[in-house]
Amino acid sequence: MPRPLGDLEDAVMTRVWQWNRPVTVREVLEDLQQERSIAYTTVMTVMDNLHQKGWVRREAEGRAYRYTAVSTRPAYSAALMNEAWSTSDNPAAALVAFFGMMSAEQREALRDAVRIVQHDDEAADTVTAAAGAVAAAAESAEVPASAPAAGEGEERSGEHPDGPGR
Repeated sequence: MPRPLGDLEDAVMTRVWQWNRPVTVREVLEDLQQERSIAYTTVMTVMDNLHQKGWVRREAEGRAYRYTAVSTRPAYSAALMNEAWSTSDNPAAALVAFFGMMSAEQREALRDAVRIVQHDDEAADTVTAAAGAVAAAAESAEVPASAPAAGEGEERSGEHPDGPGR
């Protein structure tokens, strides 16, 4: 399962995802240098690490590589959410708490997503009803500011914090 990307990994992957084409270390470096002072070798190391972790694939082009994202940012975000949700000992309660933290705009996006799934797969009728009921309940429920987020405080052993496959 994916782990959250580090700050610099995220900055690099954001560019790879936004540009949606094979990119070189030099291109990423030049864009990053608009925000911070950073060395070519640092970006090269980060991109090599992302390749080793399975986030990007690379193809040789002369003496350099061109890197391409293996998946999309939405797929990455979904995998992180699924990982957090699956670690809960009470998934329904975790979803209610999560929906309670959502803004009205986020809940509407959830409803839109469920409609798409429902349209694509008639088996989603049960999920649609449950998600709608939970989202409606979350709108009217108050989640205390001190309530821990789903999975908060839980520690998993044997997992490397740097990413998939590590």
